[in-house]
Amino acid sequence: MKFFSWLMAAIAAGLTVAFVLTGLNSDGPMPWLNGFMVGPILLVFVVPHLFTVGSMLDGATGAKVAKAFRDAPIGVGTVVDLERTGLTVNDAPQMDILMDVDTLDGQSFRGVARQLVPLHELSMFQPGVMLPVRYLPGSSDGKVALATDADPREMQQAMNRVRVAKGDMTQKQLRIAEHGFATRAVVLAMAPTGEIRNDKAVVTFTMRVTRPDGTTFDIEQSKPMPASAIPQVQPGMVVGAQYLPHDESEVLLVTRANA
Repeated sequence: MKFFSWLMAAIAAGLTVAFVLTGLNSDGPMPWLNGFMVGPILLVFVVPHLFTVGSMLDGATGAKVAKAFRDAPIGVGTVVDLERTGLTVNDAPQMDILMDVDTLDGQSFRGVARQLVPLHELSMFQPGVMLPVRYLPGSSDGKVALATDADPREMQQAMNRVRVAKGDMTQKQLRIAEHGFATRAVVLAMAPTGEIRNDKAVVTFTMRVTRPDGTTFDIEQSKPMPASAIPQVQPGMVVGAQYLPHDESEVLLVTRANA
């Protein structure tokens, strides 16, 4: 798309030069009404639109993010609202995705990402959904970009560090997430404690965790859980878990953030 845009710009520029030279050198009654007038029309009305659409298509396919956001730090955006801008490209509406963004250094701000969203993917951007975003530290315009260029490991590391900065994860839990043994656990019992911590309900649950050698151990612990994770830790459910093999005093549950 970008190659085509530059090719059309070159053609339009060449036709515009021919239009100007013909108009200046013509002796006819209407020197500027000549066959090359399509050049300035393309240059003024068509070429800018091609570059705009091309840039948005890059963002929609996830191949690139805007140049200003490349290699920018990753934060976590929680969707607040979704609004159409009125533009549609290939049946994909352009949306302004309003989010509350949490950064690696513990800061929070209201941001907006402009993105083409295919109709069948609109449910992925509903309020409450968490998305990795790239942001510009020190910027005051609130603009962010969806981190479609980052690999899953980089996204998960960034999201874990944001949780540490917000106080939702301890340093020990971060070590478990990054270096712990990945296994499975069966939820034996689960009950809310009635406590609310950082807008999350604190839940006490008992799990039977499988060790690397196939043996198991039981553990009871209390943790704040987002509402979306509660259905995933009901008694009888099998969940992903992580723990440090030399330390069975704490187990980290692996739940789907946007389930």
